[in-house]
Amino acid sequence: MSSLLVLNGPNLNMLGLRQPDVYGRTTLDEIDTLCREHAATLGSDCVCFQSNHEGALIDQIHAARGTHDGIVMNAGAFTHTSVAIMDAVASSEVPTVEVHLSNIHAREAFRHNSYLAKVAIGQISGFGATSYKLAIDALHLHLSQDKAR
Repeated sequence: MSSLLVLNGPNLNMLGLRQPDVYGRTTLDEIDTLCREHAATLGSDCVCFQSNHEGALIDQIHAARGTHDGIVMNAGAFTHTSVAIMDAVASSEVPTVEVHLSNIHAREAFRHNSYLAKVAIGQISGFGATSYKLAIDALHLHLSQDKAR
């Protein structure tokens, strides 16, 4: 059984209230439940964590090494600003899928740059809460292919 870590960054605790026209009405609690239930259907455990603090997210990434087989991460605004999170993912060597509720490439120009994409195995964006399910599927496929080698 594999273990997945779902990390959510700043302001994602406000999902369902914050800009529902952009991010939808699904709450973070609902996304956490969706992730845990979907991972279970694939035979995986899933731990969810959210913080508005960069260091807390970095601590979780570091602790994932040797504990979790993969990470699904919506770094929120840190996606576009945090070299520290990029370095943490790279140094953890835990396969990571970047996820976003909205299509960041169809939004403001500053959102088009992702430091996380430089070290993630892939990026899924624009499908609302379903983006998390797709990210879990992609990570599960990646981990399965890794084991087959």
